[in-house]
Amino acid sequence: MSQLVTSSQPFPLIIRAGAAVGVCYGMLGNNLPSARDVIALYRSHNIKRMRIYDPNQAALNALRGSGIELLLGVPNSDLESLSTNPSNANSWVQRNVRNYWPDVRFRYIAVGNEVSPNSGLAKHVLPAMRNVYNALVAAGLQNQIKVSTAVDTTLIGTSYPPSQGAFRDDYRWFLDPIIWFLIDARAPLLANIYPYFSYIGNPGSISLPYALFQAPGPVVWDSGRGYQNLFDAMFDALVAALGRAWGGNLDVVVSETGWPSAGGVATTIDNAATYNDFLTRHIKKGSPMRPNKEIETYIFAMFDENNKEPALEKHWGLFYPNRAVKYPLNFGGERGWDVAAENGTSVDHLRSDM
Repeated sequence: MSQLVTSSQPFPLIIRAGAAVGVCYGMLGNNLPSARDVIALYRSHNIKRMRIYDPNQAALNALRGSGIELLLGVPNSDLESLSTNPSNANSWVQRNVRNYWPDVRFRYIAVGNEVSPNSGLAKHVLPAMRNVYNALVAAGLQNQIKVSTAVDTTLIGTSYPPSQGAFRDDYRWFLDPIIWFLIDARAPLLANIYPYFSYIGNPGSISLPYALFQAPGPVVWDSGRGYQNLFDAMFDALVAALGRAWGGNLDVVVSETGWPSAGGVATTIDNAATYNDFLTRHIKKGSPMRPNKEIETYIFAMFDENNKEPALEKHWGLFYPNRAVKYPLNFGGERGWDVAAENGTSVDHLRSDM
């Protein structure tokens, strides 16, 4: 197994958030700061976009006048209610969006998160999306706020090489109508992309430097495109899969990605810092299939959340619950210590025994 040697040197947090970078604000902890303090923390570190997973009223009130753009989630538990009765969707939008607009800058509404096509909720996702969209139309907000859903990469049946990316055939009944809806609504697909889980699921074939944006050169060549990191390969496999489902022109927003700092394989603070730091700089360049097209991305997560299980799920935060920064992160600048740039320079502190 490969690991990065953890630095013991303390560093201040330096965040200059680029327009395309946000941070997910999960709330599954019993020791987290108040919503007002969380919003102040976002603003003090110039984090300009946020994802929340349900319409938490304290968070929405704290966001008023903050200027932070919001990706608001419809919890999976609400999908059936919103899909079967349009008036429920109208009430949901009135209560959680119109009551706060324009003081809160809503950007997207994610109707459901990682709903499996094999679950009983799957049939409710698209009708709920339509009803929420129609409620936004009635409010005159459909051009300002886009309706989508967040998927994960388990929907992809073929992911290697990236150009051959394709959705599982048995999931197309679920995905194709959603893709058509997004095309008509001119909304992006939201996708949770985690190189960490791909790496730990197949460490014999995937190296840690490749997963952490630290490979010294292209690891995969595909149709003349060189892939130097796993994030690009996973993103482009999704792009290719969309193309095979008539959605090749859809934008893709990475609604979650990150790296845990404890609790599992290759989970060190330095690995988490390395992944997130290189990610924030790399997404400005786009991917090999979509070069020079900045990838809007939300890092998971703002805080460690002690009510999550298993142990691995507790340690994804950029900050500790006491609001202390866990590791230095510069959204768009240079790292505070010696690491390789993405131009193939050597990584002196990288140790590998794979």
